Amino acid sequence: MLDITKYFGTTSGGIKTYLLEKARYVGPRPTLRQVMVLPGAADDVATDDGSRTYRLRGPRIPAHEPYRFLFATRSLRRILEHESPDLIEVGSPFLVPWLTKLANRRLQAPMVWYYHSHLPRLAMPDPAAGSFAQHATSRLLSRYVRLLGDQFPAVFCASRFSASALAAEGVARVVRVPLGVDVHHFTPARRGHLRTTRQQAGLWSGPVALFAGRFATEKRLEVILEAWPEVERRTGCRLALLGGGPAAESLRRHRHAKRVTWLPWEGDRDRFADLLAAVDVYVAPGPAETFGLSALEAMASGLPVLAVDSGAVSELVVRGDAGLLYADGSVESAVESATRLLQGNLAATGARARSLAEREHAWDHVLGQLFARYADLVDGRPLPLE
Repeated sequence: MLDITKYFGTTSGGIKTYLLEKARYVGPRPTLRQVMVLPGAADDVATDDGSRTYRLRGPRIPAHEPYRFLFATRSLRRILEHESPDLIEVGSPFLVPWLTKLANRRLQAPMVWYYHSHLPRLAMPDPAAGSFAQHATSRLLSRYVRLLGDQFPAVFCASRFSASALAAEGVARVVRVPLGVDVHHFTPARRGHLRTTRQQAGLWSGPVALFAGRFATEKRLEVILEAWPEVERRTGCRLALLGGGPAAESLRRHRHAKRVTWLPWEGDRDRFADLLAAVDVYVAPGPAETFGLSALEAMASGLPVLAVDSGAVSELVVRGDAGLLYADGSVESAVESATRLLQGNLAATGARARSLAEREHAWDHVLGQLFARYADLVDGRPLPLE
């Protein structure tokens, strides 16, 4: 039996999707079991179809809702000794890996780290304009990534971009397994009720480009905001931004913010899938994305993607011939690429995007690869390192 114990610091976004899909995969497979440990508002435990979730009470991280700290070392040790997992995967990069190592001293289960965020680039979203403090923090985080990577027999990541970033930091034992998408939930078939979806969301009837995600500095949304008035003038396509986050107020004060349709984050999976299928182009401006699940969900929905030429989403776009790229930080490049994409054959490009999602990123396919790597590690077989 392969037991997976997981630690992670947020209950939203791509990490949540990854973990919940893994729980779904484990459910009907009696030889697998998953245990998740995560910080929460109160201590709790729940069991469902082969997965058990422990929530350990932890304080909020200031200015980073819904993130919480996980400090409960003794509780971690008791959980590990009770569950006796064959493998522990750590999904948080800071305090949690060290607490988990302490809690695991008696059990000595193999541990892997899943590299979900490109830490040095998050500290310095724009290397060309980074301050002295940002450069210094980025260098410190590079050293930290190497130090932390050395603590594990393997570091998992989801893209060649992440693998290259880890190699550049000196991490040697990197295993790449892509993430996936629910191709039955995110589908072009939802476009059948496009008009109703747009009316409910307050979108106009012409072409619409959408970004969905966290409004944060590292997403580089200001480049898209600067570029879009000219894109709209050339193509008639309007911009919609869906989400929230620490940069929301500054983005709403942008000089072109009044031309944007601002949508709150949509927690209902059906309504979110309807929204993706109801627009014409997806925008992926974040140059530090380690995979880009929202972009892949858009591709599964049949959307072409306009992506920055750095980060993992660009890999998806190039491999699937699923859109166009623009130069990181360049408003002019964003205008030209967006114009070419919108004036091209959107239906054909969207069909290629959907084909890549179905062919290579259905969840059962990629999770089969992931669990095979887990089994290799537990059984002592060589891992396919990048």
